[in-house]
Amino acid sequence: MTYADGQRSSAEPDDRMMPARPLSASPLSLAPPLAISLRSAHLTYGGLVLFDGLDLELPGGVFTCLLGPSGIGKSSLLRLLAGLTSPGVSGDLRGSDGRGLTGRVAYMAQQDLLLPWLSVLQNVTLGSRLRSEPANRGRALDLLAQVGLADSALVRPDTLSGGMRQRVALARTLMEDRPLVLMDEPFSGLDALTRLRLQALAAELLAGRTVLLVTHDPLEALRLGEQILVMNGRPATLSALPDLPGAPPRDPGDPALQAAYRAILRRLEAQ
Repeated sequence: MTYADGQRSSAEPDDRMMPARPLSASPLSLAPPLAISLRSAHLTYGGLVLFDGLDLELPGGVFTCLLGPSGIGKSSLLRLLAGLTSPGVSGDLRGSDGRGLTGRVAYMAQQDLLLPWLSVLQNVTLGSRLRSEPANRGRALDLLAQVGLADSALVRPDTLSGGMRQRVALARTLMEDRPLVLMDEPFSGLDALTRLRLQALAAELLAGRTVLLVTHDPLEALRLGEQILVMNGRPATLSALPDLPGAPPRDPGDPALQAAYRAILRRLEAQ
């Protein structure tokens, strides 16, 4: 389901954000960060081999950004990691503890996917409802406060701007509190200012977690990535960019970031 919002300006008073404060650790959060290893991944789609023999390493507790052009196979790789496999997809996937990833992944899509008949609070606790588990309302309200929506817990999604809806989606993702967080271009449909704010909020709230964010925006990757991977070619391969100084979210006006941005553009244009 796709809900076309986002027309309201991010500068409106109801779209401002409260500063995030550290999350209270839950039992899952107290576990050591989980590193992820994918070996010999293969994907065939529409008769084309998108990748073959692809290896991916996600260090534990690191925010990784995967950068590449549309249609290269980024979202398909994300779906493989999420366990949403389909015919023509294969690979050896496991965590650093030797276990599989079933039930250990939180996923944030490009669309907010909020259910319009539920309140904001009910959307945040949707995972518990679907599993017939008691919802931790206290944690959900704490998360909504952290994303600046404490006063919107009982309203319906159709009363919110695009940026506010994506903040609800971020709170819902954090509510699942899984060792691996996958994000498929979650901020690409937002206006520039709201996108910068959501990037900063995500970087703060997801610090210390194992994250893979897919994007086609080099600036977003440079702002958020502790590890930045570039996917290119057919079959696609992965290559790592040099580490950038400073912790995310980085200032988009920083000269080092701007130089890296120009270098990435030259690299992508040469492919």
